[in-house]
Amino acid sequence: MSSEPTTATTPSSTAVNLEQVTYFLVTGASRGIGAKMAIETARKFKPGSIVVLLARSASGLEHTRSEILSVNPHVTVVTSSVDLATASKEVLDDILDKSISKTPLGQFGLACIIHNVGTIGNVERKAIELDDRAEWEDYFGTNVFTVAVLNSCFLRKFAGVGCRKVVVNITSKACLAPFQSMTYYCAGKAAREMYFRVLAEEEAEAGAAGVTVLNYSPGPVETDMTVDIQSRSNAPVIRDYFKGLRDTTTILTTEQTTAKFLQILQNGQFKTGDHVDYYDH
Repeated sequence: MSSEPTTATTPSSTAVNLEQVTYFLVTGASRGIGAKMAIETARKFKPGSIVVLLARSASGLEHTRSEILSVNPHVTVVTSSVDLATASKEVLDDILDKSISKTPLGQFGLACIIHNVGTIGNVERKAIELDDRAEWEDYFGTNVFTVAVLNSCFLRKFAGVGCRKVVVNITSKACLAPFQSMTYYCAGKAAREMYFRVLAEEEAEAGAAGVTVLNYSPGPVETDMTVDIQSRSNAPVIRDYFKGLRDTTTILTTEQTTAKFLQILQNGQFKTGDHVDYYDH
């Protein structure tokens, strides 16, 4: 008889079937990784699905909306231009309510949210120089506080509904390791991921009725954010790192990291709450 311990959650139990009627919300969906994930994930949904896109740029959101409808014209796409640095619970609840006002929640087999929104923060100064409390509050407002509030609003809407509930946090290696000049980013990603790890731990006790959580680290990707880091970082080692990736064309594309994300999600190559990096599989 095997003496190996068993766990309540196995990798196969986290596999997500995307080919069903889905309520799907993505933040930071106007460009980069968020836009590509929204498009490629929505491609798989069944008719009757609702896709909600949040970001500040109305024009960027409209572009993502058009791309989604070009690959899957059978879904409804709702966009909302909102500043997630300051959005209140009431504003977020209103966005969610309006997106599902005419839809019975019982029709959804899956409710999934991707928390992709993220900013790099001030990379021109060292940690010892970051003495502006308002700047700290603004950074954590966007990257941690509103993320947590939106997540609670989202899950509350589907409490008691018999659909599968999946929460994806777009995280980073920077939540595990310190990077010079990236104090805000490292601190924010660490706090944010710990929130989702606690959520996963608490929800695991609910079994199938709980929430599946994935912390996905997309790797170094060709985005406006990494261009910004390369140009503005006060640390030569960081600027040289991203320059080297671009010079050798080894920096990842949004297509590459999205394909890997979908593989991990659909095959259940994680335990709920896990931090999974692009290079892990």
